[in-house]
Amino acid sequence: MGEHEPDDGKKTAKTAKKATGKKTSKKAAGTVGKKAAAAGGKAAARKAPVRKTAGKAPVKKAAPPRKVAVAPKKATAAVAGASPAKTVAPEPPGGESRTALVRRARRIDRELAEVYPYAHPELDFENPFQLLVATVLSAQTTDLRVNQTTPALFAKYPTPEDLAAAVPEEVEEILRPTGFFRAKTKSVMGLSKALAEEFGGEVPGRLEDLVKLPGVGRKTAFVVLGNAFGRPGITVDTHFQRLVRRWKWTAETDPDKIEAAVGSLFPKSDWTMLSHHVIFHGRRICHARKPACGACPIAPLCPAYGEGETDPEKAKKLLKYEKGGFPGQRLKPPQSYLDAGGKPAPPLAAG
Repeated sequence: MGEHEPDDGKKTAKTAKKATGKKTSKKAAGTVGKKAAAAGGKAAARKAPVRKTAGKAPVKKAAPPRKVAVAPKKATAAVAGASPAKTVAPEPPGGESRTALVRRARRIDRELAEVYPYAHPELDFENPFQLLVATVLSAQTTDLRVNQTTPALFAKYPTPEDLAAAVPEEVEEILRPTGFFRAKTKSVMGLSKALAEEFGGEVPGRLEDLVKLPGVGRKTAFVVLGNAFGRPGITVDTHFQRLVRRWKWTAETDPDKIEAAVGSLFPKSDWTMLSHHVIFHGRRICHARKPACGACPIAPLCPAYGEGETDPEKAKKLLKYEKGGFPGQRLKPPQSYLDAGGKPAPPLAAG
């Protein structure tokens, strides 16, 4: 047993020496590595050229400017990159909140009220019956053409009873210039008969009664209610539909849904004049095929800016009616329209 003890001690000593040597070599290697890295860093620093930065940032080569249609300086809403009207997204532009949408929509209406202080129904009428008939006749034609046609109609048939008892062929001949004259004759004679038999020859002042009359829908009913009875209503005609989608007030295409969506953005008391402002703008500036964007007073608020002509001089040539210096659509327009420089339309006989 005693002979093996010295051998065990030597082995233990050698093992310890090797272990200590390994640790020492690793530590030394680490120290040498650090010194080498530091030396390398100093060498790199000596070799690297020193840039002079006298308070000036390095200048990057500017990219060539892109041509972007930008609204005039009065802008308060982003218009760059707006989608065309045909591809309007369901959501307001740029993730616009409901509150922001309401504010923008109401500002557009206020701006239009300043541009068209004389906005009015562009059909000539002297009483609710005349307005009702004229509105039915305005389908698929212009208000100007209706205004040039109705004087002869009302001169011959001044009351619902008179028109209900008329000879259809004679009415058709008068209404021929308005287009679809046979269908329109049937409608106006039918509604006249209903007025005479069910309402004592008077036009009812309730929506539910008006829409029961032949040829009368919600649009026609609201025209009559708003302009003959002073009861608020939104008139969703083709101009109204086009513009509210361009402005992204709604993405709806059904007239009733458009009416509900737009109506929720405004106080009820504003509905009738809102309709006039939008329709006036659609007829004069924001046309279907080529909007006069460069002459548009609400261009900064319009997500569809740039869809039409943006050059101011070229856009001015696209303006219609009194905005373009031409006659309006009414033979007998309101005095406010005339005071503002509007010109009445010529009678049918004037060519």
